[in-house]
Amino acid sequence: MVFVGIIAIIISFVALIYAGYLAVSVLSKDKGSAKMQEISLAIREGAMAYMKRQYKTIFWFAIIIAIILGILFGLPIALGFLFGALLSAISGFIGMSISVRANVRTAQMAHKGVKEALDVAFKGGAVTGMAVVGLALLAVSVFYTIFQDPALMVGLGFGASLISLFARVGGGIYTKAADVGADLVGKIEKNIPEDDPRNPATIADNVGDNVGDCAGMGADLYETYVVTLLAAMLLALMPSVSGQFNNAVEYPLLLGCVAILGSIIGTWFVRLGYNKNIMGALYKGLIAAGIFSAFGFYIVTVMTKNPLNLFFAAMIGLIITVIINVITEYYTGTQYRPVRKIAEASTTGAGTNLIIGLAMGLESTLVPVLVICAGIFGAYFFAGIYGIAIAAVAMLSLTGMIIALDSYGPITDNAGGIAEMAGLDAKVRKTTDALDAVGNTTKAVTKGYAIGSAALASLALFVAFTNEVGLYSKVQYTYLLTDPAVLIGLFIGALLPFIFSSLCMRAVGSSANKVVVEVRRQFRTIKGLMQGKAKPEYGKCVDIVTKAALQNMILPALIAVLAPLAVGMLLGIKALGGLLIGVILSGLLMALFMSNTGAAWDNAKKYIETGAYGGKGGEAHKAAVVGDTVGDPFKDTAGPALNALIKVINTLAIVFVPLFVLYGLSLF
Repeated sequence: MVFVGIIAIIISFVALIYAGYLAVSVLSKDKGSAKMQEISLAIREGAMAYMKRQYKTIFWFAIIIAIILGILFGLPIALGFLFGALLSAISGFIGMSISVRANVRTAQMAHKGVKEALDVAFKGGAVTGMAVVGLALLAVSVFYTIFQDPALMVGLGFGASLISLFARVGGGIYTKAADVGADLVGKIEKNIPEDDPRNPATIADNVGDNVGDCAGMGADLYETYVVTLLAAMLLALMPSVSGQFNNAVEYPLLLGCVAILGSIIGTWFVRLGYNKNIMGALYKGLIAAGIFSAFGFYIVTVMTKNPLNLFFAAMIGLIITVIINVITEYYTGTQYRPVRKIAEASTTGAGTNLIIGLAMGLESTLVPVLVICAGIFGAYFFAGIYGIAIAAVAMLSLTGMIIALDSYGPITDNAGGIAEMAGLDAKVRKTTDALDAVGNTTKAVTKGYAIGSAALASLALFVAFTNEVGLYSKVQYTYLLTDPAVLIGLFIGALLPFIFSSLCMRAVGSSANKVVVEVRRQFRTIKGLMQGKAKPEYGKCVDIVTKAALQNMILPALIAVLAPLAVGMLLGIKALGGLLIGVILSGLLMALFMSNTGAAWDNAKKYIETGAYGGKGGEAHKAAVVGDTVGDPFKDTAGPALNALIKVINTLAIVFVPLFVLYGLSLF
């Protein structure tokens, strides 16, 4: 037991050292002109200021919860919560801090060409990827080595989940309030380009890309990694699992070790080929990581003397990942039918753009859900409930590379903004635009991956919850649809993602309204601003969205914590079980719909900007900007935050099982 934990700790440090090596490589590149550095510094200062204020707000919230957990369940649970929360915060901070330094270097390398700029942008993203998987494996392996009991590690998963929820909601509100505010005035009212230095919301918009996608996604997938490993290890404690498989508790940790090595190797294969296909270059790394991981899974299965059924369950997880990535790219890529249909609909106005966009988003849920269902069936067929958890762990084998692809997106987006604001020549902007176009797709694919892995992880967590209930209550509960307690719980659980999404969307809308008012004021009162003779007051918009994000992230987080507590204490275990099932199903579908719809609207606008249907400034483009504006909080605020909501509720339910069993009331 201890030996496997030590091996996992060593491998996690290998990932962190490799992340450090990549960071040094990126930081050694030329930072460009004084003007470029000035813009980059403004973005970095805004991002750092937001992160510091966010973590200061979260700190007291976390301390209060840790004290409550310590009083109720003991020191290991409380320490696990704090450790999980701390490493989650660090993972987000690392991702954001390297991104705001890689952006200006990518813009400078764009002078040399796509190959050089791609190298810097991807390595910048890979720093985040390696740091996140390294910290996640470190968190689990350290606690397992110390306590050697997964049941004492549930606080770790809860801490990771809660910080992820704050990061996702707060970062999502920040980035989309700034983006929507900048677009509504800049693109629609003033008809000026994106990232135009005359727009007072431009710096806030560029800051938002980092705190939303880099810090937010880093914390999100760190948390997914931790809770998925934890769920598999908890299921391994079940007699039906431990009696059938060897080293069932350590097996997920060994898969995690192999996966990190696979991700490191995958980064070596990201090279631009003769055909200059940027997405193809990125996918080469992803495929290499998957092949190495599959080979490693086989070796681990044989070495632990387990039946090959476990290996087949792991392979199902890899297959699910590939298919979901392909489906997400189909529904969000500019070269495919859904995005082009939305672009075509834009020729007749914003109304038809919105209708077709919603239709395509609704349609996009079909195949991923069927794939997940098939994956659940296959994994269960090979290895039972434990097989489903192993499939989820296998999906996470590509986390390092997936995060690298996601973080690549805001780096290239910022690079384009710096190129525009610094007045670099058209050749440079053409290169950054090519990189950014791919970045939009990689961000969408990452969200699809995160949603799919969250679904399987949450199912494993639900089974772990039912097992924990049985251990504490000595009663085997059944969750029947004929039971009114279960039905009530189902409805409440299915309702939560809608209320949660409403709060997130309203926060973006009200905050964006304040940004619009401020941007209009500056254009109206600052003489010479529109002519480029005066400088905007960028800090005003940064301050508006910072305050809005911090104020509006509290209530959604409270709902995620208080709803399962209230149901578990007042309505009983069966109602809580129904709630968990309801939030998983509703949350999965909502997350897929919102993320894919928003990404498709965004890329429909970008497709028109390439010259289709009249290009920039035309009526179709104006309609597409409206669709993109609506889609922004869909894809970057509410949609991805639902992943964290699902897992916070499930991990909280596991942590508080003793309280629900011993002191909970039941109205049934």
